[in-house]
Amino acid sequence: MTDTRHQTTVDDCWNRIGVFGDKSCPLVERHIHCRNCETYSAAAITLLDRYGDSLSDSGNYGKDEGRQHSAEQSSLLIFRLGDQWLAIASRCLAEVMPVSPVHGLPHRRKRGLLGVINVRGTLVACLSLEELLGLDGATQNHHERRVIPRMLILQSDSGPLVVPVDEIRGIQRIPDHAISPGKGDAGQTISRFTLGVLQWQGYSITLLDEEPLLHHMLGSLA
Repeated sequence: MTDTRHQTTVDDCWNRIGVFGDKSCPLVERHIHCRNCETYSAAAITLLDRYGDSLSDSGNYGKDEGRQHSAEQSSLLIFRLGDQWLAIASRCLAEVMPVSPVHGLPHRRKRGLLGVINVRGTLVACLSLEELLGLDGATQNHHERRVIPRMLILQSDSGPLVVPVDEIRGIQRIPDHAISPGKGDAGQTISRFTLGVLQWQGYSITLLDEEPLLHHMLGSLA
């Protein structure tokens, strides 16, 4: 379940009188959809400001809580961005959702920020993990199997964050001995957030260190 401790309190009129409510708002006819309305945009900007405030108030970054694992296995979510296979501890995953429309904020451009999406009436920041990790986005032909893009809702100490991914291979329990230390090219951004590498079903997978990565994602919004 998504943690709501740090979600911003706003007048979510779109849920009451907008397209997700009874549609009685006089602006619905003009804007067609609430995401085109100035009130919706203002709420999105308030949300992003709150992410920055909660990040500065947080003293949890750097606390060693340990990876989610048993004595011999780690629970990891495996997914793909472009041609890069990645894994992250499943404990930071709140939800997997279908690809949803992103409300862009053209006057609020920050590195990696795609905009905000509406998750059951709540605005959540949506970021490009590809851009934040410095990946090139090149994609080989994956048409030999059915591939369905998804969005991940990751839970940080300052609230949920959404990232689009090209493919998910589910949550897997990986033996700890199969994870090798590895940082890769020190000149690549992703190396700053790499815990190790592993081989799984023919894929070479980079294991991400979730705490500094989530902190980096929040920092991009501040």
